[in-house]
Amino acid sequence: EFRYDPAASHRYWARSFVGWRVMNQAQPNHTHHALVEFERAGLINGVITQNVDGLHKLAGTQSLVPLHGDMESVLCLECGQVEDRRAFDIRLDELNPGYLDSLLVSADMVNPDGDVTLDDAAVARFHMVGCIRCGSKLLKPDVVYFGESVPTARKEHAHKLLDAAASLIVAGSSLAVMSGMRFVLEARKQDKPVAIINGGPGRADTRATTLWRTQVAPAFDALLDELDLS
Repeated sequence: EFRYDPAASHRYWARSFVGWRVMNQAQPNHTHHALVEFERAGLINGVITQNVDGLHKLAGTQSLVPLHGDMESVLCLECGQVEDRRAFDIRLDELNPGYLDSLLVSADMVNPDGDVTLDDAAVARFHMVGCIRCGSKLLKPDVVYFGESVPTARKEHAHKLLDAAASLIVAGSSLAVMSGMRFVLEARKQDKPVAIINGGPGRADTRATTLWRTQVAPAFDALLDELDLS
């Protein structure tokens, strides 16, 4: 849609312009920080995340593979130029004075992808900027969407982490997407234990050597206490 449907792209950027500033204010939670403590203690050799919110990086995780990218950059599909999202947002704000003030948006209206639902009239009032290099409006967040492939270098980095690890922990993911599920399959192929901590059923549950059916936050609090890291 970003490449072939200008109306859909325009609608996305209008919605994202409003929602991103709420998402950008999000802070790491206790579980993000728990993973940092595990890394510092030498208990994990890295984190592979399917999330695009950048919160693992903000929390301080050093060995990190954002499998699907993050929302911090904007990519031009025409010339490949990458622009910092904050600089991009400033340009949008300058082109749309008063736009944000004209809308009533609360944090609970923001979707997981960082956008909000707007009516057609609000979308029509939004003005889109072009690429800073070539002027094209074929722009998208530098993340992997459905129908796209994870970049090869990123996949290789993630597999190196798995190859060097003694086991794999899956936390807070149903693994519905194959880009995450493949690491469970590879770990089991290497005869490595797989522990899954998740509040609901997931795609890899039958392949887990340890399945802990619980919410992630209390689970990691318990782990911190057990390891005397809290």
